[in-house]
Amino acid sequence: MNKGFIIGRISTDVELKTTTSGIAVTRFNIASDRRMSNGEKQTDFFTCVAWRNNAEFISKYFAKGQMCAVTGKLQIRDW
Repeated sequence: MNKGFIIGRISTDVELKTTTSGIAVTRFNIASDRRMSNGEKQTDFFTCVAWRNNAEFISKYFAKGQMCAVTGKLQIRDW
């Protein structure tokens, strides 16, 4: 089972794009805070990609700075 659940603030502008075949896609980052054992706060940034109807909904109703919750498949990419 590969499922992730992230709650945080959108840290980049949400921009709707379309592929050459006309499929809607949006990419945005979520900043999620977590507390360390010594009480300090650390922020993790997650890149999220949404397709089709989800992409259109997110680009219409969400903006940078808003809280959101995302659930989906996790994929790690090495650069």
